[in-house]
Amino acid sequence: MGWGAGGRCTPRPPIRQQPASETRVVTVVFLGLLLDLLAFTLLLPLLPGLLESHSRTHDPLYGSWQRGVDWFAAAIGMPAEKRYNNVLFGGLIGSVFSVLQFLSAPLTGAISDCLGRRPMMLLSLAGLVTSYAVWAASESFVAFLASRVIGGISKGNVSLSTAIIADLGSPSARSRGMAVIGVAFSLGFTLGPMLGASLPVHMAPWLALLFAISDLLFVFCFLPETLPPEKRAPSISLGFQAAADLLSPLALFRFSAVARGQDPPTGDRLSHLRRLGLVYFLYLFLFSGLEYTLSFLAHQRFQFSSLQQGKMFFFIGLTMATIQGAYARRISPGGEIAAVKRALLLLVPAFLLIGWGRTLPALGLGLLLYSFAAAVVVPCLSSVVAGYGSPGQKGMVMGTLRSLGALARAMGPMVAASVYWLAGAPACFTVCSGLFLLPVLLLWTLRPTAETRKAK
Repeated sequence: MGWGAGGRCTPRPPIRQQPASETRVVTVVFLGLLLDLLAFTLLLPLLPGLLESHSRTHDPLYGSWQRGVDWFAAAIGMPAEKRYNNVLFGGLIGSVFSVLQFLSAPLTGAISDCLGRRPMMLLSLAGLVTSYAVWAASESFVAFLASRVIGGISKGNVSLSTAIIADLGSPSARSRGMAVIGVAFSLGFTLGPMLGASLPVHMAPWLALLFAISDLLFVFCFLPETLPPEKRAPSISLGFQAAADLLSPLALFRFSAVARGQDPPTGDRLSHLRRLGLVYFLYLFLFSGLEYTLSFLAHQRFQFSSLQQGKMFFFIGLTMATIQGAYARRISPGGEIAAVKRALLLLVPAFLLIGWGRTLPALGLGLLLYSFAAAVVVPCLSSVVAGYGSPGQKGMVMGTLRSLGALARAMGPMVAASVYWLAGAPACFTVCSGLFLLPVLLLWTLRPTAETRKAK
């Protein structure tokens, strides 16, 4: 209330909540994801030692899993060597983790469209804290698997991060934000394994728990709500009904939950969204499979030790972070599709060099091209997909995309490992490098949306 002329009391206009600074949102998402990924990747170099310790305790659950791994290894003709066995066992655990993400990511996104991003982000991070606490409190294989299950179900924070970036107002901010998420992944998968390799096995879950608690407190203190109430989906029940469509892989590829939602994309825009989802799936299916078999190839062909393999993945992560920071985040709105096509084409010679090269320079050149492509494809595709759907559907759209990626990562490693050991490394890498032309063809006639053309 204020005093007007003549002493009359006149009402002031209501104070509206100002939208959060885009730079602040991107910064908080980056640092929060980096903390989360450091906690997650600490485990990677310790997994062989962890599996070895469980084998010595004669844990019955571990024994049953090991028999399943042995059967699969014999079926695909994999040599009976402990190093290969550990990689295969770790891949199986990773596939289970990805299946849980496939199921949970769209549900988390749909609920966040109704209740807001911030509460669902805090709930997901609380679940991750619980998963690391379960792992730290017990040394049994049952507790380790339980922690992975809880973590897989709670891993909706990644799709929520992309939904938060998708909420930003301008295409340029969304493009920059998706690239920054890519930088967080590259740094996390570079620094986390290095840190984990320097730790005793029994200390890793406690440090991961510390990172997870720090992430939860940081997000609680600094992350603003990016989806205002007036833009949210009308009810939680509608969100659950739509999310049920995402439990069917066919409905997932058709973005059925999005198409049946409020103010959905229609016509060409819906067709383009479905095509982008298929491209995303095909890329990650092929890429995750070949990425997984790199560990087999490096040891089989070049006799890399665990330390040398760690250096190889450090080189990949550092290269990706550099390219994402210097190039990917500067791609202008409307230029993402062309950048993705160029990157996918680079993967053809990259994997041919890796699959057929018999010298370290050939391997290094292949890994350099591989790293460049990996730094560009996912951030650019995520940025383009973020432009589809109404504001109250962004969580569902990005959750669907993340779920497609999780499904690809659940299937790709086991399929690629089978082809690798049944047909050999050159055949595996040659066939898969040629298959990267499929997503290029799907993107060939795709054009930027009207929004990105206008921004450009």
